[in-house]
Amino acid sequence: MSEIIHLYVDEKNCGGRIDKYISDNTDGLTRSAVQGLLEKGNILVNGKNINKNYKIKLNDDISVEIPEPQIMDAVPENIPLDIVYEDDDLLVVNKPKGMVVHPAHANYNGTLVNALLYHCGESLSGINGVIRPGIVHRIDKNTSGLLIVAKNDKSHLHLAKQIKEHSFTREYEAVATGYFKETAGTIDAPIGRHKTDRKKMCVTTENSRNAVTHYSVIKQYGGFAHVRLRLETGRTHQIRVHLSYIGHAVLGDDVYGKRYRDIDGQCLHARKIGFIHPTTEEYMEFISELPEYFRKILNKIEKT
Repeated sequence: MSEIIHLYVDEKNCGGRIDKYISDNTDGLTRSAVQGLLEKGNILVNGKNINKNYKIKLNDDISVEIPEPQIMDAVPENIPLDIVYEDDDLLVVNKPKGMVVHPAHANYNGTLVNALLYHCGESLSGINGVIRPGIVHRIDKNTSGLLIVAKNDKSHLHLAKQIKEHSFTREYEAVATGYFKETAGTIDAPIGRHKTDRKKMCVTTENSRNAVTHYSVIKQYGGFAHVRLRLETGRTHQIRVHLSYIGHAVLGDDVYGKRYRDIDGQCLHARKIGFIHPTTEEYMEFISELPEYFRKILNKIEKT
């Protein structure tokens, strides 16, 4: 059965965001988890639905319905992993292009999570639930490169805090379309869900979150450019949305750009991650060299 938690707002907590208040006053609920419950209508204030930006008021009666744990759909699969680093707290994985990170509709098998369950057994954090064990952040199916996986909840929370505070280094390389007049810059534009296509994100001021991407052009190739990008925030499809927004969609991105007959998926690679280790407190940094598909595209556009 689902669990219902009741919270009553006192004077010292008035005016704060409801997601922060609930996260601060319940065990095991992160702000992102609270926001998910808000979107599903599992949180009521004085018996009524409210939006995720609601500011709590004195004597508000907040009820939080925590649904039953999800049934584990993901099963361990003996899928080879390119593990760059591993210890008792975390591992850094170099994900190939074409691999989905966690099970979802039409992708229940062959995901990174399936492979992690086989490799790690039960040694994965449970913060993001049974469908996304250990997953602190994700990269798209057709994006290659590095991501970090937490083996326990302490490490997960420590790493998630770094991402939230923008102290977690995430650097990408992409092939973008068009000629860049400005060879370096910052894209500061909020991102939210598309109004009519719920599978897409877009730059919008409605129900959005701030999003900041820094870019620099490594080399121009006429109608294309090899670009390095650093995420300050980490919104869904952020780089793809931001580059499309400034007129330089990622090459091969048929969602935010256009389809190219001989390119399967966007040319985007998570090249570098850096973070403070949750136990040793030392800064660690890892780099993934450009994969073969990326190098082939660079060679091809250089000849055009």
